[in-house]
Amino acid sequence: MIPKDCRYTKEHEWVRLDGDGHVKIGITDFAQDQLGDIVFIELPEPGAKLTQHQPFGTLEAVKTVSDLYSPVDGEVAEANQAVQEDPGVINKAPYEDGWLLRAKIEDTAQLDNLLTPEQYEEQIKEMEG
Repeated sequence: MIPKDCRYTKEHEWVRLDGDGHVKIGITDFAQDQLGDIVFIELPEPGAKLTQHQPFGTLEAVKTVSDLYSPVDGEVAEANQAVQEDPGVINKAPYEDGWLLRAKIEDTAQLDNLLTPEQYEEQIKEMEG
């Protein structure tokens, strides 16, 4: 199930407006499923700058290490302590408790350049072939 209140990147990150000029960022259910059990995550500190489509951290799974790409320009307000202590939370609830960052977004118009839920769903169908 792909939440309708998010926008998506081609690299399988999601972003959701969190009110007050902030967004939450995470990886999609499809991404966590492809990666398998997530064992380690490296996230930036609060105050770090995010640049749209640029790496902001890494995620280590049993099978692979993967870069995380920011869906928007902004500044990190908070890194999710829960996923740093137990990265498996991302596998269990990628859209809820498994979010990665909360950030102050610079330009909400950037959200319009990301995939809609329908476009993201189409991308997954093509990948699954």
